[in-house]
Amino acid sequence: MCRLLRRHDGRPSLPPGIYFRLLLIGYFEGIDSERGIAWRAADSFALRDFLGLVLPEAPPDHSTVSRTRRLIDLETHEAVFTWMLQCLADAGLVNGKTVGVDATTLEANAALRSIVRRDTGESYQDFLTKLAQASGIETPTRADLARMDRKRKNPSARSRREDHQDEGRTHLAHKAEHAVDLETGAIVGVTVQDADEGDTTTSRETLIEAAEQVEAVQPDGNGIEEVVGDKGYHSNQSLVDLEAVGVRSYISEPDRGRRNWKNHSEARAAVYRNRRRIRSARGLRLLRLRGERLERPFAHLYETGGMRRVHLRGHANIRKRLLIHAGGFNLGLLLRQLIGVGTPRGLQGRLIAVLATLLALSRDLWKRVTPHRDLGRRISPLEAPRDRGIPVVHIGAREMLFTTGC
Repeated sequence: MCRLLRRHDGRPSLPPGIYFRLLLIGYFEGIDSERGIAWRAADSFALRDFLGLVLPEAPPDHSTVSRTRRLIDLETHEAVFTWMLQCLADAGLVNGKTVGVDATTLEANAALRSIVRRDTGESYQDFLTKLAQASGIETPTRADLARMDRKRKNPSARSRREDHQDEGRTHLAHKAEHAVDLETGAIVGVTVQDADEGDTTTSRETLIEAAEQVEAVQPDGNGIEEVVGDKGYHSNQSLVDLEAVGVRSYISEPDRGRRNWKNHSEARAAVYRNRRRIRSARGLRLLRLRGERLERPFAHLYETGGMRRVHLRGHANIRKRLLIHAGGFNLGLLLRQLIGVGTPRGLQGRLIAVLATLLALSRDLWKRVTPHRDLGRRISPLEAPRDRGIPVVHIGAREMLFTTGC
C-alpha cells in the first residue's frame, strides 16, 4: 500500500536489512564514510548480491543511507547487536564471567582552527587573541596563544576530547569504550562516552551495558563475576563499588607511593584485596590476556575497520555505527570457529596447505594418465637437472622432477 501511494519520482525507501548490510560492508571493507559505502556497493557485483539486489536495481545513495540511519532509533541498533551476540552465545562463544574493559579515542571530523562563529564570523584564532588581551597581554605571540589554549576551559566540548599539542594544535576526539569477554574475545558492550571524563567514571555505564547484554543472551547464567582493567580504572571508589555488587576486580594498580588510610578502612580493604588478586597466578594470566583480547578489537574496528576518524555528529549516531561494527567483529569470531581457524592470519597457513594438496593430487593424476612416462623420479639436492628446459617444483624438503607434455 505504501509503495502504491508513493510518488513515482520520490526517493525509494531502504529496507532495514539492506541498511544493516551496508554498515557491515563498511566494517569489512574498511570504509569510514557512508558516501564511500554507497560508492563501493554500486561498484561491486559481489556486494550487490550480498545486499540482495539484481540488475537493473541500483544500491541506495549515501543520502538515503544517512536518512535511514536517522529514522532507525538507537534501540533497534542495540537489538541487532544483541541478536548477533545471541548467535555467538548459541555457539558457546559467550561466557560472560570475566569481562575486560578498555577505551580508545576516535578522531572527530573537526578542528578548532576551522571553527567560525555564525553570528559574528569570528575565527578561533581571534577568540584566543581576545582571551589573551583580556588577561593582560596586549600583543600576544604564537606561544602566548598556545599557552592560553592549553589553559582554556571549554564546558561546551563535553562530547569531545581536547588533545593539546606543544605547537598549539588542538585535536578533537570522541571516546569509545569496550567490554570484552576475556575467555572468548567477544565484544559484549560498546558505549560512546564524554571524552573529558576519566575511565573510572565512564566504566560504570559500559559495565552496566555489558551486564545487560550478558543477561539477555544468557538468562540462566550468573552474569559478570570478574572485571579486568588497566591502571586508568583503578580508584578507591571504583573498587569499593565493584565489591558492593559482588564483582571481583583484577585492575592494575598505579604507583602512588605510601598512602594514608585513616578513616578509609573500607577502601583500604578493597585495594589490598585487589592487590593480592593481581599478583596471583590467575591475576597475572588475566592481565596478559587483557592486552591481547582488548587491543585486538580496537585494531579491527578502528584501524582496518575504518572508524578511527568519524564523520558523524552526536554520540547516538556514532554508537549506531559502532554497534554494527562490533556485531561484525563478533560474527567474524563465529565464522572462524565454523571453519576451524582461530585467528585471521591462520587462514594464510591454510591456503598454503591447500595449494600443496592440489599439487600432490595433480601429480598423482598425471601419473595415472601417462603411466609409460617416468614422471616422479626422485633426484638428490646436489644433482642438477640435465635438461635446462625441465622445471623443478619444490614441495617441502623434497625436490621432484617433472616433465611436461605427453
